[in-house]
Amino acid sequence: MLDEPTIGLHARDNTILLKALQRLSDQGNTLVVVEHDEDTIRRADHLIDIGPGAGRRGGEVVAQGSPTEVAANPASLTGRFLQHPLKHPLHARREVSAETPAMQLSGAHLHNLQQVDVAVPLQRLVAVTGVSGSGKSTLARDVLLANVAALVAAKGRKPDESAAASVLLSGCSGLTGWGTVDRVLEVDQTPIGKTPRSCPATYIGFWDTIRKLFTETLEAKARGYTAARFSFNTGQGRCPACEGQGMRTIEMSFLPDVKVPCDVCHGQRFNAETLAVTWRGKSIGDVLNMEVDEAVDFFASMPTIAHPLQLLKDVGLGYLTLGQPSPTLSGGEAQRIKLVTELSKVRDDITRRGQKPPHTLYVLDEPSIGLHPRDMSRIVQAMHRLRDAGNTLVSKVRDDITRRGQKPPHTLYVLDEPTVGLHMADVERLIHVLHRLVDGGHSVVVIEHDLDVIAEADWVLDLGPEGGTGGGRVVCAGTPETLVKLRTHTGLALKPVLAR
Repeated sequence: MLDEPTIGLHARDNTILLKALQRLSDQGNTLVVVEHDEDTIRRADHLIDIGPGAGRRGGEVVAQGSPTEVAANPASLTGRFLQHPLKHPLHARREVSAETPAMQLSGAHLHNLQQVDVAVPLQRLVAVTGVSGSGKSTLARDVLLANVAALVAAKGRKPDESAAASVLLSGCSGLTGWGTVDRVLEVDQTPIGKTPRSCPATYIGFWDTIRKLFTETLEAKARGYTAARFSFNTGQGRCPACEGQGMRTIEMSFLPDVKVPCDVCHGQRFNAETLAVTWRGKSIGDVLNMEVDEAVDFFASMPTIAHPLQLLKDVGLGYLTLGQPSPTLSGGEAQRIKLVTELSKVRDDITRRGQKPPHTLYVLDEPSIGLHPRDMSRIVQAMHRLRDAGNTLVSKVRDDITRRGQKPPHTLYVLDEPTVGLHMADVERLIHVLHRLVDGGHSVVVIEHDLDVIAEADWVLDLGPEGGTGGGRVVCAGTPETLVKLRTHTGLALKPVLAR
């Protein structure tokens, strides 16, 4: 029994693993593998596809059989991606030239890095690749991320950058070109909270707005309730039995503790008096138990709430409830919630409150290129939305990354293997989110083995050529196509993906 054995493996190492599994099978053993990796799925003798969705919407066998049989099953999302794998690039490559602003890292020598000199383009999607142990995380996280974060923090204390000059660089001899970066953020898969009181609604930040909605109802005003009444963390409004957690912990003498729904509030976290207040027929407890997909329609008239909810839906988390306890979220779910938190800080420039939006002439250059038929319908809906807002559809459609009347802070995002634990459909959604961040003027650095993500990069830093002492050098810095021409280990694996 193997649970995602390809996690953290380069495509070359993945091939070695698959050959080892095949030898075990040929010797008469039975192997059951839980996996998202496309190559592993295609090499299987028998597939069992679970779905059709995630969370409460899953738990059923939607298809089983050979990879060919599953690919032909219209009910299988996995089969759909086997039948129609992603064609790259999904987004036109952003040019990287000598004039492109870049951070210049020199003399990187931490761990196995061998005095690496490298340029990291800004406002681009940059992938850091290489075989396992080649020094990817050391370069991107331990050297680049750590030093830029220290420099930006020092600049924040003294805007004239005099404080930054006193920062002692770690693991390298020099770092220049970082001055335009205003913020540094590592988006990892660590939990967004450790207690059941932490949930997507509180982490992203729209829960306070929902509480205010209930405060403004006639029933709440008549009872004298304030926003504090609708908090499940403190106050008189929460359930006294479970203290707002919605569940109770039963201690077992010789076994792990067991969590069960609260028998007083039945998982709704609030007492009866608080639950008596309703907004559009729903109590505050009902809203917490509402799935994101349902909540998008329920709060459609409230842009400050609907916007982050729509983003959650866009990244494939529509099945989560607003009050989903953080400890129950997977690493991939937590990471996507962090990305939504970043995207929700900015708003679409055609939904400004209290202002008549400017009449814009939009020219779309074959927007359907590279899109799956399912995604084409979303493009059509977006085009109708722009037209209905009084615009003319004939320079590029602006994404909702630009702030109202403000230049957004230039953020450097660093993600370490964000595709871990993600289905092929979720990888596609992740790619679109990364592109939206870059289109908004931010810089994204992704440490990745997933070939679909690498194929979407504007620039690739390929480390190697081997792992350990045989690595620590940049064997290629260029576009994915350049990688293929140089026939590096990553380039050889990438060639058939780009050839789709």
